[in-house]
Amino acid sequence: MARVLSTAVVLALLAATGAAFVLTERAKLEHSPIAGTRVTPVFSPDARDPAKRTAAIAFRLRKSERVEVWIEDRHRDKVRTLLHPRSFRAGSQLDLVWDGFSDNGIAVADGTYMPVVKLFRSHRTIGLPSAIRIDTTPPTITVRHPQYPIISPDGDRHHDSFTVSYRLNEPAHAILLVRGKQTVFTLGRKETGELVWNGKPGGRPAAPGRYVLSVAAQDTAGNVSKGVPFAIAQVRYVVLARDRVVVRPGGRFAIRVSTDAPTVSWRLNGRSGVLRRGTLHLRAPRSSGVFHLYVEAAGHAAKCAVVVP
Repeated sequence: MARVLSTAVVLALLAATGAAFVLTERAKLEHSPIAGTRVTPVFSPDARDPAKRTAAIAFRLRKSERVEVWIEDRHRDKVRTLLHPRSFRAGSQLDLVWDGFSDNGIAVADGTYMPVVKLFRSHRTIGLPSAIRIDTTPPTITVRHPQYPIISPDGDRHHDSFTVSYRLNEPAHAILLVRGKQTVFTLGRKETGELVWNGKPGGRPAAPGRYVLSVAAQDTAGNVSKGVPFAIAQVRYVVLARDRVVVRPGGRFAIRVSTDAPTVSWRLNGRSGVLRRGTLHLRAPRSSGVFHLYVEAAGHAAKCAVVVP
């Protein structure tokens, strides 16, 4: 008799285990009541770009439901109700937006928040797997400063551009500003890299002169740091050391030429020639008057008044 009872107990346990296994496998195969979930991972209410000032929470209902959606903090406290209880048909697409404010209209602190969906008919409360991070702190970019580069963007491959190395405190886009205008915006968000100014705003070589260069950065949340000046770049093609020379009739004079071109051409009172860059040694006209010396290099020119008393 005892043996029969023992056998019955074993069979009952096996049956219960089998039933539990079936229920477990059925639960594994059952689809989630929501699908197509999309959540913005990080945003900043202070972002310069309006598109980055809010977080999007989107999902689709597999069956008819009465739904409520809210945002809760890391302590599981509800901070903002995005959708009050409302009924939807099966297949409905819900697209919600959170601006980073609480139900009281107060901006919440930086940190991680969880979107939560309550399904009344299914008696389920689901925390979406993608958390939302609010980040309002701009990134920090560092470059060597001060710098005083000289470039001549004339296409002769001699000092046509200026390159500066940078370092970021977090993954972000590096930005180069020239005279306060954004000129370079890196596609990647590497923490180290180089910024290059080719001296061609609008695709054309910049006019001779001095240009203040600044750096800034934009992080994933859309925060943009304030531009920090770090260099005064001089664009020059050909520059003469003096714009006026006084020399006796027929006398010799010298004038320094600053250029990247290996040679320069000159013209003075009907005479001309080609000389190596550096210091030009020339002879003044034999007659009195004011004459103009023109020096050209790489398609650019400079002039100096030669006064013969």
